[in-house]
Amino acid sequence: MRSLSLKECLQIALEHSLDIKIERFAPQIADYRLNVAYSAYEPTFDALSTRTFDKSPGGVDDENRPFPGTKTRTDEVAASVNGVLPTGLSYDLGGRAQDKSGRSATGPFEGSDGLVSIELRQPLLRNFWTDGVRLEIQMNKRFLKISEEEFRLRVMNVVTAVEFAYFDLKLAWENLRVQQSALVRAEQLLAGQKERVAQGTLAPLDEKQAESQVASQHADVLSAERILAAQQNELKSLLSDDFKVWQDVVIEPVDELTAPRQSFSRAASWEVGMAQRPELQQARLELQRLGFVLKYRRNQMFPQLDVVGSYGYNGAGREFSRTLSGFERRDSPFYSYGAELSVPLGNGSARNNYKIAKSENQRSLLRLQQLEQTVLIEIEDAVKLAQTNFERVDSTQRARLFAQQALDAEQTKFENGRSTSFFVLQFQRDLTTARLREAQSLADYNKALAQLTLREGTVLDRNNLKLEVK
Repeated sequence: MRSLSLKECLQIALEHSLDIKIERFAPQIADYRLNVAYSAYEPTFDALSTRTFDKSPGGVDDENRPFPGTKTRTDEVAASVNGVLPTGLSYDLGGRAQDKSGRSATGPFEGSDGLVSIELRQPLLRNFWTDGVRLEIQMNKRFLKISEEEFRLRVMNVVTAVEFAYFDLKLAWENLRVQQSALVRAEQLLAGQKERVAQGTLAPLDEKQAESQVASQHADVLSAERILAAQQNELKSLLSDDFKVWQDVVIEPVDELTAPRQSFSRAASWEVGMAQRPELQQARLELQRLGFVLKYRRNQMFPQLDVVGSYGYNGAGREFSRTLSGFERRDSPFYSYGAELSVPLGNGSARNNYKIAKSENQRSLLRLQQLEQTVLIEIEDAVKLAQTNFERVDSTQRARLFAQQALDAEQTKFENGRSTSFFVLQFQRDLTTARLREAQSLADYNKALAQLTLREGTVLDRNNLKLEVK
């Protein structure tokens, strides 16, 4: 037997629930994808080192004059760093140098040349205020937040499921105790009936009625034990990531089923739900994501107008070191600047992609409005259910008190010979039914409160739980 409070069950579930463990990976994956999108701004380093050898044979020209063969060896090295900035500016900073030597038709030769430069390109129209990289980053930011809201929703659902299972298990225990108590009363009545029949003061038929009640009540106890076992497994499945650890554990809830008076305000619950429901947060984030797509598609309809420029230094000499010295002297500069314009003559693809994005945005807005309406209805239903179940608790408690008083009165009449076992058995059954209804109403009320907080999106706050998304 293991006694557990609801708070303890919730802590165990947060640590071991497989649903939570599985969903916890979603924000991690989304965060990795966001990092992948940002990696587009990481510069790339390229390096090259080659040696080329070229030899051609000599021969005789058209005028029967011999000419010698040629031989060339070229060593080349190059390196560059290139990338793109968040403004859309692309850059390429690098240099190259080559050293040639060999023999030509005019005789041996040796020389070296190279350059260092920086090249820049900045879009002014298309890809200026947004481009594919920036779109991908903004989309993955929203996907990350959406996955965090999805994880919060999953935790809330698990917490609510644990609450439901806990209250149902508490009800199952109460049901078993009520049925066992009813069996004890039926057996006590049967024992008294047998004694009276033996004394000749009671007809055997009354004894048979009591025996029938004991048999019926025994069957109800067995049914209550079966329900209890099923509810045990229901709660264990939510608490454990290894059912074998819990298979022989009998859980006994220590929290009592109570009905604390609570004020309900539909308007206040609506306000909270509109602000905290994870589904609404996800829908709003999706609308933001589509807004970035719409902005990108609109920008793609513009012509491509880029400002381009380059600047650098040349170097040359007989030897490789002379070329490097020329870079240091910076006495042979070169530069260029200008603009490049590209205008699509039809642009049908960009225009229709923009229309698609605009329609998807409008559809997403309508879906958000639809979801908001659904949330309002769910909250209103949950508020009414909680109010009704609270009123049921009061009614069933009074009904149980009246049933107990009626049984006590009938038992007194029976002991004084002014009633029969038939009526005593009937009042016993009435008391059992009243006790079960009271327990059921208490469980239903607590479940209704849990359901209301789920509809409001305040499950974690209500249970003082802090959610960490790693």
